[in-house]
Amino acid sequence: MVLPKHMRLKGHRCFDFIYKEGARFYSSSMVLRVTKANRKLLTKGINSKIGPSIKCAISISNKVSKKSVTRNKLRRLFHHHLACRLSNIGFDSEVWAFISLKPTCMQNSNSNLLKECDRLLVRAGITK
Repeated sequence: MVLPKHMRLKGHRCFDFIYKEGARFYSSSMVLRVTKANRKLLTKGINSKIGPSIKCAISISNKVSKKSVTRNKLRRLFHHHLACRLSNIGFDSEVWAFISLKPTCMQNSNSNLLKECDRLLVRAGITK
């Protein structure tokens, strides 16, 4: 299961907004930034009929791995995990989440990274 198109966040203006306005939650391998959505920053006509939900973005620097294949595998792993975790949750308002992986994340296994992501989501109040 891949994260549906309406759950992905795109655009540098959206990322800049999250960096400036978002609440930060830190762990040893990643940083989660969460903020309420600013629909004005989305491209026109896209996602206009979708109700309150969460939109997610993953950032994996080439400091994490020089190989793009490895970074893309991690990105797909996280998007799949987030789709499974967040698809059944109802939201009152639209939320944007941005996960940045740190270079130290490569020392952990994939399952530990996903558990760490879950802990950050709970700390941010997105999931229970």
